[in-house]
Amino acid sequence: MLRRIRIARRRPSVLTACLVAALASVVTPVVPAAADGSGRVSLRVAVPASFRMYAADAGATAVNSDFVVPVTVEGGDGGPARDVRVTVDTSGLDGVARVGKGGGGNCSQDGQVFTCGYGDVQNGDGESAAPFTLSGVDGVEPGDSGRVTYTVVADNAAPVTGNIRMTVGGPSLHTPADDESADAVVPGTSRTTTPRFANHSRFTAEQGVALRVSADDGLLLTSRPGNCFFDASSTSAWCAFSTRAAPGTAYRTSTPLRYTAAAGKLTGTLSYTWSSEPERPAGLTVRGTDPPLTLTGTADRGLTGDTGHVNVTTTVQVDYQPVASTVRGRVGDTVTVRLGVRDNGPGRPLSAETMGGFTVVPPEGTTVTSIPYTFEDDGGDWACVRPKKQGGAFVCGIGSDEFSGALHEGGTTVIGFRVRIDRRVPGAKGTIRTSNPFDRTPGNDEAAIPLAASPAPPHRTAHGSTVVRTAASAAGIAVLVVLVTVRRRRRRGAAADADS
Repeated sequence: MLRRIRIARRRPSVLTACLVAALASVVTPVVPAAADGSGRVSLRVAVPASFRMYAADAGATAVNSDFVVPVTVEGGDGGPARDVRVTVDTSGLDGVARVGKGGGGNCSQDGQVFTCGYGDVQNGDGESAAPFTLSGVDGVEPGDSGRVTYTVVADNAAPVTGNIRMTVGGPSLHTPADDESADAVVPGTSRTTTPRFANHSRFTAEQGVALRVSADDGLLLTSRPGNCFFDASSTSAWCAFSTRAAPGTAYRTSTPLRYTAAAGKLTGTLSYTWSSEPERPAGLTVRGTDPPLTLTGTADRGLTGDTGHVNVTTTVQVDYQPVASTVRGRVGDTVTVRLGVRDNGPGRPLSAETMGGFTVVPPEGTTVTSIPYTFEDDGGDWACVRPKKQGGAFVCGIGSDEFSGALHEGGTTVIGFRVRIDRRVPGAKGTIRTSNPFDRTPGNDEAAIPLAASPAPPHRTAHGSTVVRTAASAAGIAVLVVLVTVRRRRRRGAAADADS
């Protein structure tokens, strides 16, 4: 009896141990350990010590949502930062800015405190969010400011805290509202532009002014004033001036800025802005060696924009030549005709809109039944825009998605037109014409699409086939009549013999 009791007691103890082990394996999370076994990680927060919120003259119309809090996990063996949260207290902005909730749905607001959840951040990676948006208030002065404080925490990291000084900036400086154009620029030769600005506010630019210039799409800055700093590629510059631009004044640079287009480039854009906050951007470390650039007074005409633009078109061309073919077959056939463009360069368009394409007018006596294409493992029947009326042109833009599978930049781009030959038209010819904004060789833009139609085979001729079918039917009926008559006569003969 005692033996049985002992056995009964042992069984529950084993079962209980198994259940405890199973529950422990489900409930207890597996935490990646750091090199020292602590599982802790380090967070780095990259926010500026000060942030310019808006220009004083903008007042209540100002809006700024550019302030973000980037958080990075320092590289190491500690694994990810778990459940990273950022909390920002904006109560110090009372009187200098209004705040509203920001973020992409991962931030919440409690009065003037904003909290953003970043989730788990992998080791060596980072996340960023804009906790709040800023709006201006009327009556502020340049230099008015407030402070916001932030705290960044994670389940396995020490918290990081800090504060940022948010400042109301100096007056807005306005550039020409209308873009400037520079046409037929020969790559490698210099062109110039003279940046201008006006101060329409009631405030003086007490700290002086700064000019920021950016060149893109193959333009290069060739001026090197000593009060300017450049990037290594000569596509960006920042120039500082001590001039305290007073209200109602306008200025221009004393000498123009020089730029050039790189070889093979079709277009380019030079952009510039003026600021009353002369703070050099990061990355511009190459100082100019030429005499410094200065400012001189100018007329305040058309200076109502935010950014000045110089739109450049070069002498480089993209010569398109049509790829044509003959519509060849019998009447009634539907044949595939390969049509398109040959890109002779030397330039390369930078956008789908500037790639252009070709138009096709099919020869008389034919009908285009489809222009099949494939796009992302799918496709359709019409790669080109169909004409609204019979005899119109099919318009084919080779930069469109429909041509993505056929496009060969700097080569030949063709697509198959399915063409039905309806009738013979001696001497009929369609046309194909190429176009793009940079083709300056019009003599080779058009080619013919001849029709070479043979007669339809006899079985496809409507009248002939009817005659053949009718004759065959009549002959068949005659044979049947003869057979029926012969059979009837045989039956009658057999019946008469039987009676006799």
